[in-house]
Amino acid sequence: MNNKGLILINSYYHGEDIDYQIKRLKEEFTKYSISLDVKTCNMMITYLDEGKIVLEKFTYDFVLYLDKDKYLARMLEKAGIRVFNKASSMAICDEKMLSYISLSEAGIKMPKTLPGALCYQRTSIKKEIITEIEKKLTYPLIIKESYGSMGKQVYLINNREELLEIGARIMTKPHLFQEYIRSSHGKDFRVIVINKRVVASMLRKSKTDFRSNLSEGGFAYKTELPQAYQEMAIKTAEILDLDYCGVDILIGEDQEPIFCEINANAFFTGIEKTTGINVAGLYCDHIYQTVYLTK
Repeated sequence: MNNKGLILINSYYHGEDIDYQIKRLKEEFTKYSISLDVKTCNMMITYLDEGKIVLEKFTYDFVLYLDKDKYLARMLEKAGIRVFNKASSMAICDEKMLSYISLSEAGIKMPKTLPGALCYQRTSIKKEIITEIEKKLTYPLIIKESYGSMGKQVYLINNREELLEIGARIMTKPHLFQEYIRSSHGKDFRVIVINKRVVASMLRKSKTDFRSNLSEGGFAYKTELPQAYQEMAIKTAEILDLDYCGVDILIGEDQEPIFCEINANAFFTGIEKTTGINVAGLYCDHIYQTVYLTK
């Protein structure tokens, strides 16, 4: 087996979902006679020396990037390594406000969104900022930290007191304020797109939380994805030039799709088990076709 790929994972976070992804990807790549090594990003496989990128003992045909470290990904690409997903695409997906800006002016419906003011030290929120937020958004509203995953950095704000409390807590982090979509409370669609094609989807619902994330107690259901939702998911993946992604889509009052978030490293544990679709196999096939068969 001469063909080899490298999976890169975060140096500090390691959980069951990561283990599942590694196991499934290794299983599927063996069908193509491709072996996979797994390393953490702190192993310094590449670095800068005298203004040049150095790759240490790098014998891989591609990198499957299961982390969000944009610097390492950019260095690998600059050294000529094919990275899945591309570094620029991952960086946009990782920063929520940048995702909304990148998808704007493209006919993609999304909640009204206000960028949080840049703040270098913790203090009280300025009154004029509160005034502007309340002019443009009504309660309840959403605060999101720009960097976050699994719904843990998303807050439902019911009144000014909560706005002041949560706003003060996260004000030194990049964040945004957003319209609350009441019709999608506790439910949304998760859509997996590979090579600009919808391959799997599920409806997520929570009985106890405004967020539908499975990690926050939500449940997944196999469902038929409406055409308008498929089109939105594909369009976002095309604009951001993603090989693989998970698109979260809210449900509007008239059942119309409203873009919520996009994840370049979406876990596929839940969606494979819910739908029975071989997401790992489809992703591996795309990588194989791209790396070994595309001239």
